[in-house]
Amino acid sequence: MKGPELDKLRRSGFISATAREHGRKLIKPGARLESIAREVEQVIFDMGGKPAFPAQLSQNHIAAHYCSPPDDPTTVGPEDIVKLDLGTQVDGYVTDNAVTVDLRDGENSLLVAASRMALDNAISVMGPGASITEIGRQIESTVKALGFNPIYNLTGHGVARYVIHCAPSIPNYPDAKAGRLRANMTIACEPFVCDGKGYIDCDGESEVFMLRRDIKPKDSVPAEVIAAVGVTEGLPFARRQLLPALGSTKRVEEAIKLLKKKALIDEYPPLCEKKGVRVAQTEHTIFISETGAEVLTRLPSD
Repeated sequence: MKGPELDKLRRSGFISATAREHGRKLIKPGARLESIAREVEQVIFDMGGKPAFPAQLSQNHIAAHYCSPPDDPTTVGPEDIVKLDLGTQVDGYVTDNAVTVDLRDGENSLLVAASRMALDNAISVMGPGASITEIGRQIESTVKALGFNPIYNLTGHGVARYVIHCAPSIPNYPDAKAGRLRANMTIACEPFVCDGKGYIDCDGESEVFMLRRDIKPKDSVPAEVIAAVGVTEGLPFARRQLLPALGSTKRVEEAIKLLKKKALIDEYPPLCEKKGVRVAQTEHTIFISETGAEVLTRLPSD
């Protein structure tokens, strides 16, 4: 990848990072999760990008995929640990990043530091030909040295044009079967770290969905539903993103129910450790060039 394509990917990364840092500052006790999500998505739009997926804020034992429904009353608690995960697409070029704010332990949070250090150490060994097994080893050894566990059944992933998850997987441990990075890959590396055993399950209602394929005339889906879902250009969407086009939560529910019935969408429910466990996440998107690794979602102030 080079020239205009790489410029779009870099622009996407800069927007993602800017929105992430804006959102980090909004995570305060009493703030509504939905308001934070909407505000960071607006930053993405204002900078000329589009959300690559609905912004998500996952609290405490919820590792990922908590996405506010319309009019979500959920607020940030004074001792919460909150993961903000968001992404941008510019002409389909996707970047994905995340940050954790620990309101109980503050800037000195060892759990957050473990996730951040694990990511930095993973990036330090990336480049064309780099062993993904070694990347995972860097993550696990860093996390365990600080007294925590990585989440073993969550991984980083490749991204591609209009694709938020693709090969290769980037495990948070040294998977002996993993391959190697290649030039022109773009990957999202995201060490999830916890003070529990390090395994998550699905728990709760899905608010994130994605089309399995293009909707065809034979599917008999109303044009307004096709138009509402089409706004995200095949990337993941949430109920609240359908609301402007469909006009009411009732019509949104009818649309989701129809798309499920016709097996046209996949669901992504919240991913949770055991209650009481605290989870941190740090994520960057990295472009693997012919000569090294370029972190696309790192700002000069990071």
